[in-house]
Amino acid sequence: MKPYKTADSEQTVDFVKYLLKECPGQRILLIWDRASYHRYKHMKKYLEQINEGLPLLSWSVTCILLAPNAPEQNPVEDIWLQGKNEIRNKYHLCHSFKQVKELFVNAIDRQYFTFPKAYQYG
Repeated sequence: MKPYKTADSEQTVDFVKYLLKECPGQRILLIWDRASYHRYKHMKKYLEQINEGLPLLSWSVTCILLAPNAPEQNPVEDIWLQGKNEIRNKYHLCHSFKQVKELFVNAIDRQYFTFPKAYQYG
């Protein structure tokens, strides 16, 4: 997890670069909703640049876009739910919004999630 102040294509590319740095030599599969910054010019250009000339099964980064308006397909919804449940269970310990954010981040940061939805993508 890496927080950003805005959600746009430049920050999305920066996040993918961060992932590549965190996981050197590993191929990355991103399963994304259809937010415009996941699909448009800046991100497409970056993916073309890093995967240029490679066969599909050798791409450094592969992106799968979920069907529009299909939260039942999105494994990220389960991650959000886990974070929100942690807040529900411990909200009484929080005295500021900053503490709520920290609790949420601690609940999901660097976790290995094994939700069934995640496996439908291979």
